[in-house]
Amino acid sequence: MSALARYFLAGGFAVSGYDRSESSLTLSLSSEGCNISYEDDPDSLPGIFRNLLNVKKTIIIYTPAIPPENKIITYFRKNDFPLFKRSEILGEISEKTDTLAVSGTHGKTTVSTMIAHILKQSHVDCSAFLGGISKNYNTNMLLGEGRYTVIEADEFDRSFHRLSPLLAVVTSLDADHLDIYGDHPTMIAAYNEFCSKIREGGTLIINRKIFSKIIVPQGVTEFTYGFEEDADYRAFNIRQSGESYKFDLKTPGKVLTDILFGFPGIINIENASAASATALISGVTETELRKALITFRGVSRRFDIRLNYPDLVYIDDYAHHPEEIRACITSVREYFGGRKITGIFQPHLFSRTRDHAKGFAEILDKLDEAILLPIYPAREKPIRGVSSEMIFEKMKLKKKSILNNEDIPGKLNIKNLDVLLTIGAGDIDRLVEPIEDELRKRRMK
Repeated sequence: MSALARYFLAGGFAVSGYDRSESSLTLSLSSEGCNISYEDDPDSLPGIFRNLLNVKKTIIIYTPAIPPENKIITYFRKNDFPLFKRSEILGEISEKTDTLAVSGTHGKTTVSTMIAHILKQSHVDCSAFLGGISKNYNTNMLLGEGRYTVIEADEFDRSFHRLSPLLAVVTSLDADHLDIYGDHPTMIAAYNEFCSKIREGGTLIINRKIFSKIIVPQGVTEFTYGFEEDADYRAFNIRQSGESYKFDLKTPGKVLTDILFGFPGIINIENASAASATALISGVTETELRKALITFRGVSRRFDIRLNYPDLVYIDDYAHHPEEIRACITSVREYFGGRKITGIFQPHLFSRTRDHAKGFAEILDKLDEAILLPIYPAREKPIRGVSSEMIFEKMKLKKKSILNNEDIPGKLNIKNLDVLLTIGAGDIDRLVEPIEDELRKRRMK
């Protein structure tokens, strides 16, 4: 939503928005000219948006996260303002440009941000609507002069079915959003419907691990990527070089040797394979690709290394599905060796906690110490019997506890911390800066 707000601000429109509480993102939007209300009250909006003479000059964009009883959206509905889902607006943009759409139950934000960065650093250029804040550009919306627009394709509420991409990437198909799809096969069918939206003559890039589950549409060229021997774009000969990696990339035409990649985590080399495939197919040169991968700095809240001292590391990550958390913890283990890892996890959604409690417990057991926070409900009402205790009780880890958000960072014992992770997609992000500040202060004492 914030990327769309920036898009319309750049177009010279008056933009207003509503959110439940202030955050660094809403403060950034305010500084850029967006009027933001934190009250669910139409009277809190600027007069221009309440003037019924402006109904035909105004569009209202909303997400499924806004509940039907929201007073602001109810006001707009009653007064016949034109309402559009976020996905509908992105769909309109997608039809008018050559869209590179990145989908997947995890990895799509990192891959789409990598693609956008590589294209921006090349002669090809692009615009982009991203699901996270690029640390290279400090924004989630990029405007460019090139023919391509990179869009993160969101599967929630079947939003990605609105897109009509020239090229699509599918990174993963782990069961998620079962509150929407009901079961895993139905979710996979939705991804295949998304793939069917690719324009004739377009391209589909699929993670080799899930290739058998994807139906390639007629008239579409497909490629695979990953670590598998038969992947079309295969990363291999991976080695760590200081705080960076070097790897070779097999492509359908040649092997690119000794690519230097400065972003941590083996999973991100797989992500870089997908981004490299997309970029090379879109016309980026080998030299441009190499330079861009060296300078990629990542995405806020995606393996976001906030502190990195010899005796204390703090990483924040948006992971909210068991497989995402597995990738995060595995990357930390691989990157930081045998150091003690403490994780603070906030489950996101009652339905996801109910569906994946066992999976969450199994992967959190891979930590040396785990702290669970209460479930962040987002758009959902509580489900009877579903709480963080569901996960807690299934865990075998001895060092585990449940705390409230307000207990953090006060109850963190810096003397017992080596590598600290905060994990989750809810309002745990509001704890990141306080934790970072407190760790800096205590370490200096």
